[in-house]
Amino acid sequence: MSPTDWGHAEPYDDVSGEVAIVGVGESTYTKASGRTSREIAAQAVERALADAGLEPADVDGITLARVDTDFDAGAFHAHFGTSHDLWVKPCGGGMTWAATAPYDAALAIRAGEASTIVNVFAVDWASKRGEMVGGPGKFHAEQLFKQNLEVPFGWFPQPVYFASIARRHMAEYGTTEEQLGAIALACRRHANRTPLAVMRDRPLSMEAYLASPLIADPFRKEDCCLISDGGAAYVMTSVERARDLPNPVVEVAGVGLGTSETGGHWAQQPDFTATPQVFSGPVAFAMAGLSPNDVDVLTCYDPFTIVSLMQIEDMGFCPKGEGGRFVEGTTLHFDGGVLPYNTHGGLLSHAYVLGIAHVVEIVKQLRGESASQVPDARVGVYGGYTGPQASTLILRRRN
Repeated sequence: MSPTDWGHAEPYDDVSGEVAIVGVGESTYTKASGRTSREIAAQAVERALADAGLEPADVDGITLARVDTDFDAGAFHAHFGTSHDLWVKPCGGGMTWAATAPYDAALAIRAGEASTIVNVFAVDWASKRGEMVGGPGKFHAEQLFKQNLEVPFGWFPQPVYFASIARRHMAEYGTTEEQLGAIALACRRHANRTPLAVMRDRPLSMEAYLASPLIADPFRKEDCCLISDGGAAYVMTSVERARDLPNPVVEVAGVGLGTSETGGHWAQQPDFTATPQVFSGPVAFAMAGLSPNDVDVLTCYDPFTIVSLMQIEDMGFCPKGEGGRFVEGTTLHFDGGVLPYNTHGGLLSHAYVLGIAHVVEIVKQLRGESASQVPDARVGVYGGYTGPQASTLILRRRN
């Protein structure tokens, strides 16, 4: 089996330059807050519309998550007191869909099905954690194959899965714990500068990282994402209409989606240390007419440090196997790094809202509004990830 026989890129039409993100909004990010995901989502949508200079009545479309969503058309109308028709599609939210929602929005706008579309996602998993009903582990524990073929042998939950992948990457390529730590440190440093970040008051040094106990060799808790309450939203419309709205135009330049044939069964994936970004990234860059060398700032779905490292390799920012050496030192830092990365702190240190905040951060960067601003950022990329799939969203600031 060749290295790329285990997956494929989904066929996408060219939508480059058709749709723009014109407003972004974030909820308050917290540990357990007692808020419901519906309340959190409503706060994010309110703030996104205010940022875009739009009213609820201007919205005629919503993209939302396929699962675990509590803010649908009924919730929108109930919260805002509206009753007009809405185009609604469960093709958005977070994870990979935080990247592909603009693609579906572009198609809907092209077909005249909607003109102003909100993508929204929120979780109250920190509040639900005590009941053991929130968080990603639930979905894996309920999967019958995993229940019978993985859980009894201790290959569960997610930190164990990805610690195994990290160890394999170390064995194959010489990746070190300090190199994984460089990713954790960069994300924490950026979170320390971000007012809304859950870990904004928790600095991290390499010495403290290495002194932290192992939880699943080679992972320490700093290699693993947070569990949070929070959410975000962004508003999309045509590039033509975006020019008449108050914010700088941030257009969708390229979108890609890659799929692994083995789904969430990582042990069966022939290329154990790769992600479907190997299929997604080239499609998105080709659509945008750009290359990784053109990227000013990158955000990736980062449930674990090793997933960050693999996506950086698989998207073409460095050759496969050289990710560890590439991320060493200050490579990922916003101020002078070769590849400013997760400049809000990511899932590791900002908040675990499954990637939608990563897209918000890219928009802020391209508008010059980030707390860790990369000078004159013009091209930003978000890499979404679920395991079975990976997605690539390339955003570009228009003059």
